[in-house]
Amino acid sequence: MPVIDAHTHAFPDELAARAMPALEAEADWKAFLDGRLSSLLQSMDAAGVDVSVVCTIATKPDQADGILRWCDDIRSDRIAPFPSIHPDTPDPAGWLRRAAEAGFAGIKLHPMYQAFAIDEPRMTPIYAACAQLGLAVQMHCGRDVAFPPDDDRAEPARTRRVLDATPDLEFIATHMGGWRMWEESDRLLVGNACYMETSFSLDELSADRFVQMARAHGVDRVLFGTDSPWAGQAEDLQKIRALPFTPEELDKILYRNAARLLGL
Repeated sequence: MPVIDAHTHAFPDELAARAMPALEAEADWKAFLDGRLSSLLQSMDAAGVDVSVVCTIATKPDQADGILRWCDDIRSDRIAPFPSIHPDTPDPAGWLRRAAEAGFAGIKLHPMYQAFAIDEPRMTPIYAACAQLGLAVQMHCGRDVAFPPDDDRAEPARTRRVLDATPDLEFIATHMGGWRMWEESDRLLVGNACYMETSFSLDELSADRFVQMARAHGVDRVLFGTDSPWAGQAEDLQKIRALPFTPEELDKILYRNAARLLGL
């Protein structure tokens, strides 16, 4: 059964050497990998992952163009990059048009590291342009271990407002709609027109709860993801394969849904 990991991260080698220790210290979290693309590919080979979506995060407005170039450099039949735009990048519609014309399937956004709330007005033109251009938006959803537990910028209620306002947007809600906010996600997002991505949910939700949420949402819109290098690909594959999904459901979650989204 082929596998697509819909949520990973990697950096250029020189940046990885600086960024990973800083991120580990900030989050008090030990990564599985060193953040280099070569290490991700080795992990994919060992775990049996065919394709990884490599998500980037523009933490400053002037990083978007460089990220777009790097994403173009690294993409292959095994690496599907999602470039990232900062909310304050000049001419966001023009940048998004270039990303779409270059053939990228989506972008990645992170409210905490990019200092925005999911539903704030300055994000509306970005969502509208993505919907018009057919670009998916993969969003960090819920709490984040590196930020205070009362940070609500990525809460499910905000996601729901965006989904209601932009129904044509292909929205990927990471961490099953809201890391450590699954009650709200279950109430506000499950069954809605978005994708749910699985990373960092398999450990904290019981097997029964996870399967119930996935089926209630619709397994046609659930994506397997690990958030590598912060979790292990082989380990998360073992966890999801141990759940009581049917082979057809598992095939959709591990491969077919993401393949459809990526145009593979």
